Amino acid sequence: MKELVTIIFLFISVLSHAQIDKNSDLFKTLQVQDSTFFERGFNQCDLDFLQNHIADNLKFYHDQSGFQDRKAFFENTKKYICSNSAKKPIRNIDANSLEAFPLYNDGNLYGAIQKGTHHFYLRENGKEDVWTSTAKFTHVWVLENKTWKLSEVLSYDHQDPVSDQPRNNSIEQLLKENNVPALGIGIIENGKLTKVEVYGTLDKQTTAPYNTIFKVASLTKPVVALTALKLIDKGMLDMDEPLYRYWIDPDIKGDKRHKKLTPRMILTHRTGFPNWRYMTEANKLAFQFEPGAKYQYSGEGFEYLRKAIESKLGKSIETLSQELIFTSSGMNDTRFWWDSTMDESRYAQNFDGNGNKISTAKYYEANAAANLLTTVEDYGKFLAYVINGAELSESLFQEMQKHQVELKVNDYFGLGWEILTGFSNDEYALLHTGKDPGVSTLAIMFPKSKNGYLIFLNGDNVDKVYEYILTKELYLGDELWNRR
Repeated sequence: MKELVTIIFLFISVLSHAQIDKNSDLFKTLQVQDSTFFERGFNQCDLDFLQNHIADNLKFYHDQSGFQDRKAFFENTKKYICSNSAKKPIRNIDANSLEAFPLYNDGNLYGAIQKGTHHFYLRENGKEDVWTSTAKFTHVWVLENKTWKLSEVLSYDHQDPVSDQPRNNSIEQLLKENNVPALGIGIIENGKLTKVEVYGTLDKQTTAPYNTIFKVASLTKPVVALTALKLIDKGMLDMDEPLYRYWIDPDIKGDKRHKKLTPRMILTHRTGFPNWRYMTEANKLAFQFEPGAKYQYSGEGFEYLRKAIESKLGKSIETLSQELIFTSSGMNDTRFWWDSTMDESRYAQNFDGNGNKISTAKYYEANAAANLLTTVEDYGKFLAYVINGAELSESLFQEMQKHQVELKVNDYFGLGWEILTGFSNDEYALLHTGKDPGVSTLAIMFPKSKNGYLIFLNGDNVDKVYEYILTKELYLGDELWNRR
């Protein structure tokens, strides 16, 4: 009882200090820690991971089952949580409830108190998860050799389910109804990434953690486009210089029109190339119209630009993006291919419209138009970086948003982004989507308000999910949904 009083006193005293800013790196770190700890240790029953992330002096206080020390907590988890794989308790956080407070000693951060609400479900093979209870929690995390470990736990105010399902359960039901296992949402408000939420499962069984890795298909292109713009801003590449000096695709070497290709033409999709050569009857790259004459979306164009840049500068697109974008924006969990840092256990497997799993294709070289592997948080940081100017010169930032080519009424293409106009208050949107088998992604930014939204899905049957998220969750209205 004395120890419990001490913990409660510590909790009360820390409330006199400012809560950790939810936009801060520390809050996001603790959010990832909470998600990873309970997903791997509790939901997936990775007992080795659990052992390595609980403190030696762990104290667990439960309002229904009493006190447990480290040994009892670990043994009870094995016995009651992880012994029956066919019918298993699952824990999900109410993302909106999470709060955190720092713990300092002589000005040095040594831990944090985290509190919120979590919901418990019973998962049985082949059946819908059953909501069993809701409870509040308070955790004390401590830093030991740069590793966050759970030191104290209060689990209290356990309640039976109420008539209204938790918001996240409603979204997860929508995902199940449409055979889309996982959904990631990122929200940027006033230029800051304020919310990251991930729902559903990686593979119809494993709960998708906060830091789920998604393949984002053509959302790769804005990253490569910004890399090119950064090079232009630094004088290392010219917007309108001929690219044949650095690269000529063997398929078009005999066609003199290759001398007309420039970065601007590629970034505005006016190369004259098809989307992909393999989609043509000849299976060879060829001009389908005069370069610069009109718009035609082309992944081949972005690959052409990548090869020209790499040849000119002697650096890979991965290295250039890391130096020019990832480091500056704080993107620490993004890669162009399945390199040695790829954590496959966090990958959102891909599913077709009928809910059948699509075999995972692992790529081992960069593609400038597709296959980027990233998290909602990382790509959300990228959007926030772009919406705040991306450290480009003002003139080039405005050129990026200029109506370079008209697609239809109120719809244009700039440098790497589609541009939608006609909103109220002269607002406009920068938009890009991604689509591959089992992949559907959307990124949209409103430069005047500096708000932005990000949606990642790992399935094909996505229309109803998009409609619900855009109109009911993000409140962007039917107009944007109809434009999607």
